[in-house]
Amino acid sequence: MNKRWERTEWFREARFGMFIHWGLYAIPARGEWVRSFEKLSNEAYEPYFREFNPDRYDPRAWAKAAKAAGQQYAVLTTKHHDGFCLFESEFTDYKASNSPAQRDLIKEYVEAFRDEGLKVGFYYSLIDWHHDDYPAYGDRIHPMRDNEAYQNRPIQFERYVDYLHAQVKELLTNYGEIDVMWFDFSYDDMTGEKWRATELVNLIRSLQPNIIIDNRLGGHIKAAEPEVYAGDFYSPEQILPPGGIVDENGLNVPWEACITLNDNWGYHAMDHAYKSPKQVVRALVECISKNGNLLLNVGPDARGEIPSQSLEILTAVGEWMRRNGESIYGCGAADLPKPEWGRYTQKGNMLYAHVLDRGIGPIYFQGLKGRIKKARLLADGSELKISMPWMAEQYSDIDSGAFIHLIGAELPDDMDTVIALELVTEVINVESRS
Repeated sequence: MNKRWERTEWFREARFGMFIHWGLYAIPARGEWVRSFEKLSNEAYEPYFREFNPDRYDPRAWAKAAKAAGQQYAVLTTKHHDGFCLFESEFTDYKASNSPAQRDLIKEYVEAFRDEGLKVGFYYSLIDWHHDDYPAYGDRIHPMRDNEAYQNRPIQFERYVDYLHAQVKELLTNYGEIDVMWFDFSYDDMTGEKWRATELVNLIRSLQPNIIIDNRLGGHIKAAEPEVYAGDFYSPEQILPPGGIVDENGLNVPWEACITLNDNWGYHAMDHAYKSPKQVVRALVECISKNGNLLLNVGPDARGEIPSQSLEILTAVGEWMRRNGESIYGCGAADLPKPEWGRYTQKGNMLYAHVLDRGIGPIYFQGLKGRIKKARLLADGSELKISMPWMAEQYSDIDSGAFIHLIGAELPDDMDTVIALELVTEVINVESRS
């Protein structure tokens, strides 16, 4: 078993996490990229720093919401692209303790989520639109990319990289054991050794040997022999990959899809395009069925509260997870074709049929004739009978399959009806091929 597989064991067991994007951008409330989109200078953005005072910030409420939703870990933005730090840093004045908040907000987050028994992760942006030594003019995404006043401004980029390394060292020294380091993001020539990535990862491993790191420092995580900094898990964004992620050797690469609840990461007061609990549950199941995780985002408002719409969705997802979480935690892909009616997840000899489409007649399980020892509706444990309906006996091409009859024309749970199948002999789990 390789080191990456060892480090990610808890991650592949947890399967479901909470992403939290929060910072000064919650005040303009037009999304976390407001500085770039509206080309706001440091001076134009400064009033938000002078105003930032989240009087309703209660990370214990956040942690309880995550736990109730069935999420097992969280990742919070310690510093986003705007450069504002929620943590206490000796290397900048641009931090929460110098705003009206007057305290280390990351310390409170870490303590709250640990107390709920959840794993703790830090997001840290490699990009910094506030730092004087970060490239501005001509950079593809910097707010001052077109401002000619910045064209000949002298910068010392290595001084910025020193700053980046120093802050990562603070984050991984001052808050105890941290489970995830989530970097964002490399682009164009700003990638890999531009960040002195090998040196940075070696520093991280020396401070936190068991931490897992995403793949956004750069490198080729799917290579047969990836770089030191290529990461422990792949991080598709706003998309669920059509298949699982494998490397050039055909071995599984741990992965995690990061997905917003509406259309923005940071708080956007006018964005009400929320996904339904059904969409979230089905996205989660799709990730697990392909050996992946789901990191679902919330964007707290300027006063520090998770929007009520987000909490309502998390509550509904949590109720489904309470009854069906066994089909998620520690599960992965099954070595069976995707069925017409939904998806499979599997752990050992327990195969979970996620029935998403009622269809007509009994539910058909291709290739499982004689292999199902017991079938139960997972939500309530009720027995389901396996039988060959008389109308199917004439079809020779389904002789290898099994049938389960669900009473009624509608599914017991329209979000996802899960049938737990205990198999007589274990079907090989794709994820075990590590």
